[in-house]
Amino acid sequence: MIVTSAVRHAAAGSAALLFVLPVPAAAASPAAPVPSVASSVGEPTPPARQYVDRARLDRRGTQVQRLPGAPSVPSVSALSWVVADASSGEVLAARNAHRKLPPASTLKALFALTALPRHAPSERHTVADSELTGIGAGSSLVGVKEGYTYKVSDLWKGVFLSSGNDAVHVLAAMNGGWEATTRQMQEKARSLGAEDTHVVSPDGYDAPGQVSSAYDLAVFGRAGLQDPDFARYCSTAYADFPAGSWSYGIANTNRLLTGADGVDRYPGLLGIKNGYTSNAGNTLISAARRGDRTLVVSVMNPQEGGGFAVYEEARSLLDWGFEAAGRVRPVGLLAPVRAKAAADPGTRAVPVARKGRGAEAAAPRPGAETAAAPARLPREAEPSGPSAGLPLALVGSACAAALALWGWRRRTARRP
Repeated sequence: MIVTSAVRHAAAGSAALLFVLPVPAAAASPAAPVPSVASSVGEPTPPARQYVDRARLDRRGTQVQRLPGAPSVPSVSALSWVVADASSGEVLAARNAHRKLPPASTLKALFALTALPRHAPSERHTVADSELTGIGAGSSLVGVKEGYTYKVSDLWKGVFLSSGNDAVHVLAAMNGGWEATTRQMQEKARSLGAEDTHVVSPDGYDAPGQVSSAYDLAVFGRAGLQDPDFARYCSTAYADFPAGSWSYGIANTNRLLTGADGVDRYPGLLGIKNGYTSNAGNTLISAARRGDRTLVVSVMNPQEGGGFAVYEEARSLLDWGFEAAGRVRPVGLLAPVRAKAAADPGTRAVPVARKGRGAEAAAPRPGAETAAAPARLPREAEPSGPSAGLPLALVGSACAAALALWGWRRRTARRP
């Protein structure tokens, strides 16, 4: 009976100690880092990031660091341009990357990054007359009419394909108004690391003080590829636009995507956004995939070759980028982007990760930076040396004390 009671007391004491004290998370040395999910599935360790002089992109003129065998940078007339790897963010070459210039409708890429997440594509909206006021003279239009009801997805097709300033005005009104959208776009640009952009008119219409840069436009293009809705709209060549009881066809004004007006389509083009105003000239953000590599190119205001020169200069820079990749040292880095989680299972972001590059070069996961740090235990759960074995030691002490008590009681019971 005494033995049973002692064992019962020991068991109860041990259970209480185990319930109160934390169980050690691991018996390994606390100095050893916990493996990341990527390494546990056998992915290769990403290479160490090579040193990049971030100030190099602040310099005027063409910036490139060719290795032996690398092709020469093509001669283009644009005032400013950037060629970058969409996965790693490495800038392969650039010219006057931070020169502040009017962006024209390429600024609609920033508008989309700002306003797209705020309304579901299937949401319907009836246009009020007040939402179509203030559209600049000579603006490109898709044909939005007051009193008509449109799906949000139709309005975005009007923005991306027809560069419709009327569709921008309606979406901005749904987003809290013109001034609120302007402030939101400015905040979005800064959050993406785009420091050259100053927003005055969200549709890109010429306005005093409104500027961006080839660097910032490349940042917007790279960020857009991570948004499944953005990626779908910017790569759509043709669509039907509703007009009450009927609809009419609209075509993307990006000639590299459609092959219109004698401009050959670019193989693997993912689209994004083109623009033109008399003040800005022709501007373009393009992205294309070839094999397991995706590039983003921005071109601002070519000085030669006519209205379609922006497409041919973007073509030559994309060709050069695919040929030169791996044979140039980066001259800078695009600011990191955070990917938006896909809300619609039928859509997905454009995959831009390159095979065999690991986490450093992979497209950012939703809510994560471009390179994830190795996973670590929470501070309160990390093992701390001798404390890892403390619960077992206390259990042993409790059992020993119970046995000693049992022995003392047995000797006492035998005395006369």
